[in-house]
Amino acid sequence: MWRGCRRLLQGRCPPARRPDPPPAAGGAAAAGPGGGRAYAPPAERKRFYQNVSISQGEGGFEINLDHRKLKTPQAKLFTVPSEALAIAVATEWDSQKDTIKFYTMHLTTLCNTALDNPTQRNKVQLICAAVKFLETDTVCYRVEEPAALAELQKNEWDPIIAWAEKRYNVAIGSSTSITGPNIPASTKDTFISHLASYNMWALQGIEYVITQLKSLILSMGLIDRHITVEKAVLLSRLEEEYQIQRWGSVEWAHDYDLCELRARAAAGTLFVHLCSESSTVKHKLLQD
Repeated sequence: MWRGCRRLLQGRCPPARRPDPPPAAGGAAAAGPGGGRAYAPPAERKRFYQNVSISQGEGGFEINLDHRKLKTPQAKLFTVPSEALAIAVATEWDSQKDTIKFYTMHLTTLCNTALDNPTQRNKVQLICAAVKFLETDTVCYRVEEPAALAELQKNEWDPIIAWAEKRYNVAIGSSTSITGPNIPASTKDTFISHLASYNMWALQGIEYVITQLKSLILSMGLIDRHITVEKAVLLSRLEEEYQIQRWGSVEWAHDYDLCELRARAAAGTLFVHLCSESSTVKHKLLQD
């Protein structure tokens, strides 16, 4: 596995096959990280169900909308590996009012991606895509001026890099060069080995968090519970927050972007943890 990842990282292996967009049963195909295609949820539709429940089937835990089984965009049975994840997804559906707002249902979208795998990638390719973010990691790129921003980056980003270097026993560093820091091959190998301990579902969630924060280091700090969602998002937006403090914000737009990023990062992190849990349940109704 490790040699395969290193070949992909060095560009010596062909990229993952890019399939045609899947049928639009519950989400459209949109451009995803690395040039693949990932699900983008449809906008809205009228709520067509009254009650939401979960039940255990042969393949895992299923979501029931009244007496109908939930399906993926490719019409597969929507089945998740843990009861906790099923409850979380069912809660998303149960929380919808008169209109189903799919763009707020991040856990459902992540499950659809894990079940249908629209990018047609295997575990090695998912790991390599995640590790490749080290080469352009947000916290590793520094400015030399203005001096105030350079000092802010040092004060805020150096501690999280130091944590990661100690936590994984690796060298990462930072750079003001446009080419970024020179990440040692041994560091990449360590992260490859660590990520290999996660299952395919969790890896989908990890990559999702990384693409939101534009940082493998911040994502692992969040998933390892070293930093909170709020802190991870703040660190990922450090330069933007610096500019807002200096020049002011666009009314409502910056706050909306901040809340959306927090929601996506939190959902991805929760997804990773819930995909690592397992339990047994015969039947659970999510209603009073």
